[in-house]
Amino acid sequence: MKFASLRHGRDGRLALADRGLTRLLPVDHVVPTLQAALDDWSAAMAALGPAAAALERGEASAAIPYDPDLLSAPLPRAYQWCDGSAYLNHVELVRRARGAVMPPEFLHDPLMYQGGSDDFLAPTADIPVRDEAFGIDFEGEVAAITDDVPMGCTAAEAAGHIRLLMLVNDVSLRNLIPAELAKGFGFFHAKPSTAFAPVAVTPDELGPAWRDARIHRPLQAWLNGTLFGAPEAGEDMQFSLAQLIAHAARTRNLRAGSIVGSGTVSNRDASRGFTCIAEIRMIETIEQGAPRTPFMKFGDRVRLEMHDADGRSIFGAIDQTVVQAA
Repeated sequence: MKFASLRHGRDGRLALADRGLTRLLPVDHVVPTLQAALDDWSAAMAALGPAAAALERGEASAAIPYDPDLLSAPLPRAYQWCDGSAYLNHVELVRRARGAVMPPEFLHDPLMYQGGSDDFLAPTADIPVRDEAFGIDFEGEVAAITDDVPMGCTAAEAAGHIRLLMLVNDVSLRNLIPAELAKGFGFFHAKPSTAFAPVAVTPDELGPAWRDARIHRPLQAWLNGTLFGAPEAGEDMQFSLAQLIAHAARTRNLRAGSIVGSGTVSNRDASRGFTCIAEIRMIETIEQGAPRTPFMKFGDRVRLEMHDADGRSIFGAIDQTVVQAA
């Protein structure tokens, strides 16, 4: 199934999307919100199954045309948003650019930070930033939404708790990062509100592209209408989504509706391009001594999308413009 949330109040109204992303079917009279579905997943899937089948057959009379502007993030707010860094090529480039080596423990101990989950951006919402000098960047990622995950679970057990998959734009303010990290307490101001693609999908929707708790499809990133990169999300991923979930649950339970991100999708093959500006700037620094590519300015537009083998958009597109915050 493909789930979306129509913009309404704080938590949206639950809707289903067809596989081709042409129609939306409001189902909030059956299950009010996506969070409610996650709270009782088996019952929700059973209740919504007939509606999803009717929508796919074109027999849902209450369906409306698919319009991403009608949608919030699938979870407009969540109980937990934690983001890993599963693509070690990205980590290694950042460290090499400042003359540091990657510690060997990074190969088996994931990096992860806890982000703000109270105010997610809709997929077509503007990115509000107070100052261009903050170093505005996008980060294309994949993410999983879980049901209740018990503390201390293994990666194999965590895989069974993945209920939905999403695309992410983990907006970063790069020039604020060094001072925050120097305090020794992690990100805060450098990680403003995160955006998610319009639709969250059950893993079976990906078919053979979902294996080993990884999504094996290219993630396309467009900046101002020009393809910035299309790295393969299933390659060079040191830690699967299941491993990241198990890492997050090492010392705590994760409750239904927790979102765990992959970190910036990054391949060692740089010819595939990039899903964030920082990465090409690191390569420029390593090869030329200084970065050349600027961070985003007010009016710049970023688009993130992933297609299946038949060319259909899986999650819909994140399509956002940077604006100056009031």
